[in-house]
Amino acid sequence: MNRSLPLLVSGLLFLACCDAAPRAASTGINLSAEDAAAIGRKIWKNECAGTVEGLTSWHQGEDFASLGIGHFSWYPAGKEGPFDESWPRLIAFMQARSVPMPQWVAATADCPWNTRAEFEAAFRGPQLKELRGFLSGTIPVQTAFIVERLQQALPKMVDSVPLTSRGRLERNFRAVAGSGSGIYALIDYVNFKGEGIKETEQYKGQGWGMAQVLLEMEGRPEGIEAAAEFGRAATRVLTRRVKNAPKDESRWLAGWSNRCATYGKPL
Repeated sequence: MNRSLPLLVSGLLFLACCDAAPRAASTGINLSAEDAAAIGRKIWKNECAGTVEGLTSWHQGEDFASLGIGHFSWYPAGKEGPFDESWPRLIAFMQARSVPMPQWVAATADCPWNTRAEFEAAFRGPQLKELRGFLSGTIPVQTAFIVERLQQALPKMVDSVPLTSRGRLERNFRAVAGSGSGIYALIDYVNFKGEGIKETEQYKGQGWGMAQVLLEMEGRPEGIEAAAEFGRAATRVLTRRVKNAPKDESRWLAGWSNRCATYGKPL
């Protein structure tokens, strides 16, 4: 077992005891500390192979660092990509909860590494080692941040789609959220590919976020089958993204599909 996993479980139990366990009356989502811990472990495994070193990454061909269990994006100064920059919001979330962190992390607005080459050169250096230590010690808070993002996603998604699609989107969301596996699927996908409400997160006018997946779902599945159908719909949406992409993204599709296939499995 990874040394950080007991910290994950104990930290989430602490959050639950303090009535800070993630829940959202507006979406009907309630997570026990046990389910939240399982979800945190799954996201960590998906994004970072469950390793501490995987908590700090910079992927080939990208202009930003990917940090933490959710690979929260952090852009260097002057760089703006099509994807939502989530690292600053994670830090603000932690600061609002008085989470101890290295002073330079709290004080640095922009990613201090300007390129992937700079990041790779500094990977074994003291700053990134300190950052990995900080991230491995705050897994429960990162999970809570991801859960909060899900709680906030439904009304934004509903507002973003045509009136004729709103009922279908909300119905499918609630169906998927009806099981622990479905809650994991929603949490993981919104962290993985976003809500699907930004025009910049589209290729040829077609998005690949959670809203698009919910509208892609077929039938009216319930329980864990809804989570499985969400995963199948996600694979179709991501396959469409690859076909529409201006650059070749096919190397990622197998991994994305394997990840989505986990959505219909028990926690």
